[in-house]
Amino acid sequence: MRVYSKFIFKLNQSSVNQYFRTYNNQSRSYHLRSILYVIFLNTVFWNVFVLMPKLAMAGPPFLTDDPEPVEYQHWEVYIATQYMHDRDQDSATLPHLEINYGIMPNVQIHLIAPLVYVKPEGSGSQYGYGDTELGVKYRFIQETDHIPQVGIFPLIELPTGDSNEDLGNGKTQYFLPIWLQKSWGAWTTYGGGGYWINPGEGNKDWWQFGWLIQRDINKALTLGTELYYKTASSSNSNDTTGYTVGAVINITENHHMLLSIGQDISGPNYLSVYIGYQLKFGPQKKE
Repeated sequence: MRVYSKFIFKLNQSSVNQYFRTYNNQSRSYHLRSILYVIFLNTVFWNVFVLMPKLAMAGPPFLTDDPEPVEYQHWEVYIATQYMHDRDQDSATLPHLEINYGIMPNVQIHLIAPLVYVKPEGSGSQYGYGDTELGVKYRFIQETDHIPQVGIFPLIELPTGDSNEDLGNGKTQYFLPIWLQKSWGAWTTYGGGGYWINPGEGNKDWWQFGWLIQRDINKALTLGTELYYKTASSSNSNDTTGYTVGAVINITENHHMLLSIGQDISGPNYLSVYIGYQLKFGPQKKE
């Protein structure tokens, strides 16, 4: 549940522009564009803050993760919401809490505790505590000029959510991935994948892969985009390919905003949005 904003305007820009070109009257075109813009902003706000995705969360605000653990004796704390709209339901974390701690050099422990909202198509909504995610990230190869850093990040999804209310899976799930990362100046690229053990009636074990590239635009802003692929996780689903674009805004050295937006190229998801706040803290380095 990588419970885990990458810019919708481009999704609709071409169709909206084509629509307005059919009008010769510039004032009427501007008026209609303003109305659509207001409707769009209200729709996104309502969906993100009033509507949990059944997906694994990863390196916020992306699905793809990296091998780099939190620094020894340091903390990362996230308060975030993740929204999904697909053909079967609207779902969101409202909110979820993610905590990462560098328990040893090159090793972090990980927790995600979500409150979940689910509204299946054609039925009522449910809200409550979802499945709890625990994990350990271990980097066993350090990055050099010619070698990427490499790490593993096994996760356990504990069935703490009520599966009868669609707030959880009902069975313990396991994810066994390996991740790689390499940086050149302002550019960083990372990715990899792993295998989900997904028990339960009608469920299937499945593979997840992803790769991301990002660039530090300046000290305050990092932009990135990812492409991911997932095999079918149930007997009545299909393989999925999708993309995400996102941004990390560095308010200060310790305070950050994380935003992303994306969708499936082939698959059930029409829109996914992540909005989060990250706090980093730990002992100061001795000079």
